[in-house]
Amino acid sequence: MAEPTGKIRLDKWLWHARFFKTRSLAAKVVAAGIRVNAQRVAKPACAVGPGDVLTFSKEKDVRVIRIEALGERRGPAPEAQALYTDLAPPEPRTRPAEMQASGPRFDGKGRPTKRDRRLMDQTRGQALE
Repeated sequence: MAEPTGKIRLDKWLWHARFFKTRSLAAKVVAAGIRVNAQRVAKPACAVGPGDVLTFSKEKDVRVIRIEALGERRGPAPEAQALYTDLAPPEPRTRPAEMQASGPRFDGKGRPTKRDRRLMDQTRGQALE
């Protein structure tokens, strides 16, 4: 049974385009639900081709992409990025202030940094004078 020309399985294309590390992982995401041209699809064997718009979630982000080419293999990243156009580039995520630091800052929690120690030394020196 031959596939129609100009079409490829959705899970295979997502794997070729390097959105997922394995094809089985791509199939799981498709089975959970993905939109192809605003229609919900839950079968990894759904055929997609150039011009189709995919909407799916990946790692807390919603990706909206347009398929530009099918690709014949899972190649290097620059080759994979040529297969699609990102229609909604992800905005830079801002992390809460307490998560930006690698560990707890010195407000009575954790170990003070070198900068914190210098500030403490300056304030102690001013208090003694």
